[in-house]
Amino acid sequence: MPDIQLLLTGNEIMSGDTVDSNSAMIAQVLGEQGLHIRRKVTLGDDPTALRVELADLAQRADVVIVNGGLGPTVDDLTAEILAAVAGVPLAEHGDARAHIETWCARRGATVNAANLKQALLPEGCRLVPNSMGSAVGFQLPVGDCLVICTPGVPGELRAMLPQVLNRMAEHLGDFAPGDVLRLQTFGLGESTAQQLITDAGIDWPASVDLGFRAGAPQMEIKLSVSDRAHAGDQQQCREALYSLFGDHIIGQGDTTLAQRVLELLAAEGSSLATAESCTGGLIASMLTRVPGSSAGFHAGFVTYSNAIKSSLLGVSEQTLETEGAVSEQVVIEMVQGALGASGSEYAVAVSGIAGPDGGGPDKPVGTVWLAWGREGDIRTRGLCWPVERTLFQTMIAAAALDMVRRMLLGLDSEPRYFAQRSQR
Repeated sequence: MPDIQLLLTGNEIMSGDTVDSNSAMIAQVLGEQGLHIRRKVTLGDDPTALRVELADLAQRADVVIVNGGLGPTVDDLTAEILAAVAGVPLAEHGDARAHIETWCARRGATVNAANLKQALLPEGCRLVPNSMGSAVGFQLPVGDCLVICTPGVPGELRAMLPQVLNRMAEHLGDFAPGDVLRLQTFGLGESTAQQLITDAGIDWPASVDLGFRAGAPQMEIKLSVSDRAHAGDQQQCREALYSLFGDHIIGQGDTTLAQRVLELLAAEGSSLATAESCTGGLIASMLTRVPGSSAGFHAGFVTYSNAIKSSLLGVSEQTLETEGAVSEQVVIEMVQGALGASGSEYAVAVSGIAGPDGGGPDKPVGTVWLAWGREGDIRTRGLCWPVERTLFQTMIAAAALDMVRRMLLGLDSEPRYFAQRSQR
């Protein structure tokens, strides 16, 4: 496998003012092609340290990706550092200058000296176009190593990575690319998934590496092969995982619960409404992050107070008084109200105690009732998810979407987290 290394620059990363998400993005995009980062180094804006480190990386690696330090300010040092390591002067690059002038003209801005600093690049370098920002990327060989410099702005980097991959492929020549199949799941922990696989006694092919990436609310399972010639083994493992816990698998790649629900609604020509109390609109927010969500999501009601539950969704004041806001009957009436007010075919409702205060002996912090369904088929479940407030909201919003997903798919099996989280 080629030796690929990263050099990330910037005082803001070292101080914690900026969280480094770029190295994760680069690793994920490369990983999908079966390429792996061997080493990652992060340094502040220290010219000497950067020069020494880049020279060292270039001696060892086939490719070094430098991220950050391409902007118009004095602490953007990447161009001069690479020039020094390569032993070439800085020179104004005509195409880079033209890019900057066009970028400024489109925004009605005047080209100034700070902008033009971004056109001073190592002599002989090749540009990596940046369709979004003013700073172009560039590449230059240092010995047998190809150094590719990219901007630190995440959106710009993401748009440039396909080109970065192409330049890497040109430099590396023939190599057998691998492949990573990513399965998105909800309601399974790493230990549970691993134990199920172990207990099943699957004859796991040596050519397929199994990996897990835990997150909130989803967990990713990765099936990696170092050579696409082993794609058949990879698919065999995928089928084995679906047979073990397929009802917990949402989809492949970057699929989210919200995306999957909206896809299923579109296939059925139906729509969904949400009625939320403890999640404060998070379910609706998850849905509306998906482009085109208006086709399947018609209305969201955030009814935090009892008075609004009654006036907006028609929840009975007597029910609220006798059962309390966190109760099965209240979420049933919230679903009925959301169906009636929105005209949607489906609705989901949640009401719970997110904490850290507000719980009691009968209804401790983490208690929540969910209801979901359509007219004539409304289902409910009471759970207790006693975790930190923000995580509680995230997991409950995801569970609500998961139950809608399961209903749309016609899945009768209960998710494993019901047994773990059901109210005692």
